[in-house]
Amino acid sequence: MNQGQCLCGAVRYEVDGPFASMTHCHCSMCRKHHGAPFATYVSAPIAGFRWVSGKDRVVQFSPSRLFCSTCGSVVPFIDEERGFVFIPAGNLDGELGIKPQRHIFTGSKLPWYEIKDSLPQYAQWPPEDGPLPVVERPHVAPKEGMLQGSCLCGAVAYEVDGAPQLFMLCHCSRCRRGRSAAHGANMFVNPAKFRWVRGESLVRSYKVPESQRFSVEFCGECGGGLPRHKAGLPVTLVPAGTLDDAINIKPTARIFVGSKAPWLELFDELPRYEELPPPEVMAVMRPAPRA
Repeated sequence: MNQGQCLCGAVRYEVDGPFASMTHCHCSMCRKHHGAPFATYVSAPIAGFRWVSGKDRVVQFSPSRLFCSTCGSVVPFIDEERGFVFIPAGNLDGELGIKPQRHIFTGSKLPWYEIKDSLPQYAQWPPEDGPLPVVERPHVAPKEGMLQGSCLCGAVAYEVDGAPQLFMLCHCSRCRRGRSAAHGANMFVNPAKFRWVRGESLVRSYKVPESQRFSVEFCGECGGGLPRHKAGLPVTLVPAGTLDDAINIKPTARIFVGSKAPWLELFDELPRYEELPPPEVMAVMRPAPRA
């Protein structure tokens, strides 16, 4: 049996193994919902799944997009027609008894995220999944010298002038639960260069009580990830999966790999740090230039 929970711990669930599949999905809808470069889901028969607590906290934006109303973590969805529950692997505890088996919707993959493993890749749905509907977020025309982003439903949008100051992939347990993904992908920008374009009143925030400043922001309507932009903080954190346009700025490091999900293997050449890089490294880290 495997257990899972959202970031705040209000929503908890259990699922009996073994899992039937484990998939990395790169579609724009998953990226927007999770605020991550891709989402990783495991599937299991519905009969083995049960809610333990917090089902009353679950908000359903669409049949396959559900989230915790308190912290915004993505929660499992049940596909009655296929007889399976699909669970974000980032919110499950410990070893899962399964490894990722494939990448799907690689036709929508972000250009800065390089797939280095040898798993099968499918531009959309794999043939064995049958003819299923394809839903993608509308294309947003890029603006020169600017980062643009929005939530899953598009009600909240933001802009940033210029490139990020830092861009790192974070494997800490809080990022994994908060993004409900294999890891976070965090861009740090100058707060003076950030602005909400619309929907600021819909932004919800959850701070982990025992942390000094760790919080996640999300849209109260759809649960889509959003930047952490707060008065008094020296930087604004932008989840890279929320960006609208396909920028080609690359991350510079993987951090907190000591907390990495046990089912995720790393194949790229990015520098890796067990926790945070030392201050002298942080001071010189800058995003790799646009390709």
